[in-house]
Amino acid sequence: MKKEIHPDYKDCTVSCACGNTFETKSNVESMRIDICSACHPFFTGEQKIVDAAGRVEKFKAKYAQK
Repeated sequence: MKKEIHPDYKDCTVSCACGNTFETKSNVESMRIDICSACHPFFTGEQKIVDAAGRVEKFKAKYAQK
């Protein structure tokens, strides 16, 4: 590897919005993320629907008759 072109990797604390924290290596000291493997629906198996202005109910009502 070439010298003097790579960033210094240090311990990084990652904090999720759900409250989960973990340590990793990065060139920044801390990160705040919105979603992690502890709260992501793919890993948890739980489906969370974020409804904006009743769009989910509108969709269900529209296609419930068919």
